[in-house]
Amino acid sequence: MMNSRFHGVIPAMVTPFDSEYRLDEGRVCELIKDYLAVGVHGISVAGSQGEFYMLTKEERLRLLEVSIETVDHRVPVYAGTGSVTTHETIELTKAAESMGADAALLITPYFIQPNDDELYEHYRAVSEATELPLLLYNNPLRTSVNISVPLFARCAALESIAGIKDSSGDLTQFAEYMRITGGEKLGFSGRDTLTLTMMIHGAAGAISPAANVFPELVVKQYDLARSGQWDAAREVHDILAPLRIAWTLGSFPVVIKEAMSIVGRDAGLTRPPIAKLTVDARSKLTEVLDGIQSKIK
Repeated sequence: MMNSRFHGVIPAMVTPFDSEYRLDEGRVCELIKDYLAVGVHGISVAGSQGEFYMLTKEERLRLLEVSIETVDHRVPVYAGTGSVTTHETIELTKAAESMGADAALLITPYFIQPNDDELYEHYRAVSEATELPLLLYNNPLRTSVNISVPLFARCAALESIAGIKDSSGDLTQFAEYMRITGGEKLGFSGRDTLTLTMMIHGAAGAISPAANVFPELVVKQYDLARSGQWDAAREVHDILAPLRIAWTLGSFPVVIKEAMSIVGRDAGLTRPPIAKLTVDARSKLTEVLDGIQSKIK
């Protein structure tokens, strides 16, 4: 079984930008300290919610460096180091390892749509180049590439593959990931509305977008589920669910950033071409957030 430190609620942290769209290192530190204070179990940096695709290589490395220094070994840091090419993925992963990251989160190469054999060779090459535990990251809605069950079985045989973060929304597939590896590999939910169900099938926790906005609530849901209080955990899930549903109010990933701003965790702008929410959409999002907050006071 992989290191038991890898579990729980891990905010899929946004990347703060200032009014000039520059990386806001001060806000990176403040957000991390805020999350740690409410008891999250890890920090995920430079993932999809973190707009890694909007960052230059230098910005991405600096973001990882600042985040790792700020966390200072208090919880694991999951470094997003996936890229389109195997070469760059290895380069970023080795850099994250040298900085002190605890695990690397490897999104599938996107746009080019590699087949299963090509994906396996990609992950094999990365695993041979680093000693970091590696989490595969399946997000076919964004990448148009799915990690099939047979492919995951092949990758899971590689010693350094710790498990998978799954944002596909396919519960049957996730259950199969867990079944075929017999609990020896970690599974993390990447979709907040499915976290509870995925935990029933063996998920170790969630790399959670919603934890950017309501980390206390996501931690509460996890703690209740881990202690077997499923009805109470489902009540928390039902309070949180409208936030995920509200993603349709704007282009990814602006809704989470604007939600953070509304509840007092401002992380700045999303980089163009993603624009601010319209006045009407922001009003609807505010109603959703007011509804959630009214139920947790």
